[in-house]
Amino acid sequence: MSYEKVLQAKEIIIGTKQTIKALKSRTAKEVVVAKDADQKVIAKVINTASEVNVPVLYVDSMKKLGNACGIEVGAATVAIIN
Repeated sequence: MSYEKVLQAKEIIIGTKQTIKALKSRTAKEVVVAKDADQKVIAKVINTASEVNVPVLYVDSMKKLGNACGIEVGAATVAIIN
């Protein structure tokens, strides 16, 4: 289901650093996190989302999340802007 949300979103931000920036600037409406990503990488995103009360959705695969974003590499986190 979360893959579909990414596919349907008009504007997304891909990557951990950019997702954290979107969360801190309060432009992110939801965050999608790949469960198979390194916990050290995604921990700050999850904590920041919790601090600013943005829902976090989980998907199983970085590779599938990257594909849903239209990139050829895996994505650990994606922020949905709209």
